[in-house]
Amino acid sequence: MDNGKPQAPQHFLSSAQRRVVGFALSFAAGLGIVVLLVATVFTLGKLAAFFSGVLWPLALAAVLALIMRPVVEFVEQQFSLKRLTAVCAFYALFVCALGGLLVLLLPPLVDQLLHFVAYVPTLWEAVSSYFQAAFPDWIALVKRQLENPTVASIATSLGGEFEGLLSHALPSLRAAGAGALGVFGTVAQLALVPIYLFFFLLSRGTPTRHLPEHLGFMKTSLRQDVVFLVNEFIAIVVAFFRGQLLIALLMGVMLATGFSLVGLRFGLVIGLSLGLLNIVPYLGTIIGLCITVPLAFFQPEGGWQLVGLVLLVYVIVQNIEGWFLTPKIMGDRTGLHPVVVIVSIFFWGTAFGGVLGMLFAIPLTAFFVTLWRLIRHKYFAAITKSPELKNETSTGETLGD
Repeated sequence: MDNGKPQAPQHFLSSAQRRVVGFALSFAAGLGIVVLLVATVFTLGKLAAFFSGVLWPLALAAVLALIMRPVVEFVEQQFSLKRLTAVCAFYALFVCALGGLLVLLLPPLVDQLLHFVAYVPTLWEAVSSYFQAAFPDWIALVKRQLENPTVASIATSLGGEFEGLLSHALPSLRAAGAGALGVFGTVAQLALVPIYLFFFLLSRGTPTRHLPEHLGFMKTSLRQDVVFLVNEFIAIVVAFFRGQLLIALLMGVMLATGFSLVGLRFGLVIGLSLGLLNIVPYLGTIIGLCITVPLAFFQPEGGWQLVGLVLLVYVIVQNIEGWFLTPKIMGDRTGLHPVVVIVSIFFWGTAFGGVLGMLFAIPLTAFFVTLWRLIRHKYFAAITKSPELKNETSTGETLGD
């Protein structure tokens, strides 16, 4: 009977059923977003791997230009030079410094490198002989198990997986094995870096100064967010590579000095190489332990004492890097946990097909963390605080009751 009071609308589903349906739809939407993101990353990774020959020189030149731009601007302002003259003067100074460094370090580095390559078969033979003499039962067990067809097939498949991992993680090795054509292509790509760098350094202003003009189809707030995110990504890349290059150089010098002082063979070339590999966090340390510990134990004058001294060098250098260099140079620019750093290196290395993804793993992860924080604080918070949403929620709860 109608007594003049508004009647509450009748719902097809109860309150509990609506919550279940809402959760299911939200879960499906979230799953669809995750699938879309994975498909996007996979597609971008395939494109990056396919066009790596084009992207490598551009990415390297762009990062170097962002790092070296303050030096060029300082030379330009300090000596009242034109931009072109300042860039040419910077190139001349850089070539002279690099040439002097090569004159001092290149002969001993090449000498140690050639001797190390020639020593690798001897080292492998020493390792094999030691394990056969020290652990004969284990060697016999492994040989017996490898005669089993099932175990042999598993070992073969694991070997194939390892080769595939190496081909993805180190595409340069695969390219280097392609013969003279691959070497020529690599040299040609490296020769393009100074050319790209020259033109990048000639440009003035911030790289995103013209970006808002190309985003006129977006709303003002969205356009501002896009420009902010691009600027934030550039700032992260500059801070990371500028700091990480300096840290890697200092670590290389410390490792080379420490290895040479304790008597490790080829300590100069190994230490400097491991320092450069530390541009990718933890990569130089992991590879270095796998190389230097066996070398220290099996070299003619080596043994457990030399292994202990080599490990002491690692401990000292890592403590200097962790307690002094990184806080002073990098600070908390990325704000990423070490576990997140390791996972991101493997993730982006797999997604982008090797070293290119590993190099940009930290900046990309830090960028997506910044993106998530922006979305959460600006958009999700706005939806949560929306008065319409609160009214709908309170009305739904009243009708449900």
